[in-house]
Amino acid sequence: QVQLVESGGGLVQPGGSLGLSCAASGKIFSINAMAWYRQAPGLQRELVARIISSGSTNYADSVKGRFAVSRDNAKNTVYLQMSSLRPEDTAVYYCNADIIATSTSAYALRYWGQGTQVTVSS
Repeated sequence: QVQLVESGGGLVQPGGSLGLSCAASGKIFSINAMAWYRQAPGLQRELVARIISSGSTNYADSVKGRFAVSRDNAKNTVYLQMSSLRPEDTAVYYCNADIIATSTSAYALRYWGQGTQVTVSS
């Protein structure tokens, strides 16, 4: 009933920039937090950045000052602007969203996107 679709991944050189977007669609009354995670081969999935409905954000220490998360509540979309990219940023990036389906829903459910590959290499 709810789908998250990511876009914007690809290959970029070290020091370059790349932007990701993730649009939620389906049965949505409101969205609480939206977040980006990443998972590199052989490693656990880790939180990259998170933004709540008020716009407050938090970031992993490894990306502070280089990545910026934002959201467009009217479009149910979250963005991740990545700059000064490093080879260690290479991973599959996933978005998620805590979605409240109706005005009478008791709680939010977390949905995940399918992931998009980001490769930082010369």
